[in-house]
Amino acid sequence: MIVTVQPTGVSPADVLAVARSPFPAGASTAGGDVRVEISPAAVDAMAASRAIVDNIEASGRPVYGVSTGFGALAGTSIEPSRRAELQHALIRSHAAGIGAPMPREVVRAMILLRVRSLALGRSGVRPELAQGLVDLLNHDITPWVPEHGSLGASGDLAPLAHCALVLLGEGWVLGKDGSRITGAEALRGAGLRPLDLAAKEGLALINGTDGMLGMLLLAIADARHLFAMADVTAALAIEAMLGSDRPFLPELHDIRPHPGQAASAANIHRLLQGSAIMDSHRDDLAHAVQDAYSMRCAPQVAGAARDTLDFVAVTCGRELVSVVDNPVVLTDGRVESTGNFHGAPLGFAADFLAIAAAEVGAIAERRVDRLLDVTRSRDLPPFLSPDAGVNSGLMIAQYTAAGIVAENRRLASPASVDSLPTSGMQEDHVSMGWAAAKKLRTVLDNLTSLLAVELLAAVRGLQLRAPLVPSPAGRAAVAAVAPFAGSPGPDLFLAPILEQARAVVAGPALRAAVEATTGPLR
Repeated sequence: MIVTVQPTGVSPADVLAVARSPFPAGASTAGGDVRVEISPAAVDAMAASRAIVDNIEASGRPVYGVSTGFGALAGTSIEPSRRAELQHALIRSHAAGIGAPMPREVVRAMILLRVRSLALGRSGVRPELAQGLVDLLNHDITPWVPEHGSLGASGDLAPLAHCALVLLGEGWVLGKDGSRITGAEALRGAGLRPLDLAAKEGLALINGTDGMLGMLLLAIADARHLFAMADVTAALAIEAMLGSDRPFLPELHDIRPHPGQAASAANIHRLLQGSAIMDSHRDDLAHAVQDAYSMRCAPQVAGAARDTLDFVAVTCGRELVSVVDNPVVLTDGRVESTGNFHGAPLGFAADFLAIAAAEVGAIAERRVDRLLDVTRSRDLPPFLSPDAGVNSGLMIAQYTAAGIVAENRRLASPASVDSLPTSGMQEDHVSMGWAAAKKLRTVLDNLTSLLAVELLAAVRGLQLRAPLVPSPAGRAAVAAVAPFAGSPGPDLFLAPILEQARAVVAGPALRAAVEATTGPLR
């Protein structure tokens, strides 16, 4: 697959493909499943904007980042002979992050998005600068980007500076084995040469929202899958608890027309059909008149999360066609300072989605607790153990889920309201968008674990309803889980079972098996 960067940008699918592109083990030269190239139109756009910067340089006009210092030093004039030195010094000083390295997929997404930004032709850089970043992607060179350093205003300065430093043959690179090697060694191994920066180019490499946008685009893809899987695990739990499918009838959701709610309800209703377990209590007048909120309101919560996700996707779509550099080179020859690098739109979106994802996990944990409680599970054994007392069943798995819910609630506290002034009060309001996006990814990873606990508990419940036959979706879930979890019986070492359940939730196989019997989930 070839991803071509146009002067109009790249798509979310392009970002996902490049970020998660596999490379042969130990490969040090180009050879991944996805290659990146820059279109001739993008090359022309960059060359035209570079010509404007060259003319400004020749005229001697003071322009921020071209002939002046940065941030609080914007009023300091830089001699022409030292302007290239200025750009190199900028990269070195701003590569000031600390902490564990960011994941490979985040760094690759960030680099591609920086290429996208340069290719828009508003940054005044030479095309070879963007090509240098493309070479890093195509040779699977992943700069070592520490997790701490960005405030999300003036963009993701420190993370992008760590990427840019490798272009200069300096800095650190994440080795294939997780070790840290030098940028010079990585370039040499790939047969690449370090670049020298010209005026404006250092600033153009680091001023933008690419890190937080990359993380948000990855999170959107993960959340979209997890929200569909949340409908699956909810339906399985409702079936195991002898719940009703009537609250999910479409006419009940037409009268409250939130699109996400309607989609989630339709999924759950479809997943519950064809079940002997559900049929066993349809005409039982002694059965509960109304199910608990964690069952009956599943589509209202998951649906609101879906609508939140749609808002976040729209926000990211706008950012993907935005010029977020500073200063920007306009086609009429002007170079103007902007505030477009401020990450507030992305920070707000990331915080909003973290809140939604946290609640999808919270309601899933409530269903797990209900499944395990003999007073509320409608005749299932305590903690889903046929021999409770000697055995504890899934008692402590619910503890684990409860602890994760508590952590997600802490992480759902918004980062974007926590501004701290920097750079001698020049940058006196920052977005914290990097932190918002980073913690969102943690919330989604935690949601995967919560849905894994619900999946295991629901499958145990369905197995305990034998000889009643579950729905097609239930049978698919049992078939996916039973090979590593077995059947209800004596207690087992649960940690590896939960890890495998996490893999089932995160992967595509169970959803594909379910959809093969029910049709595509919405």
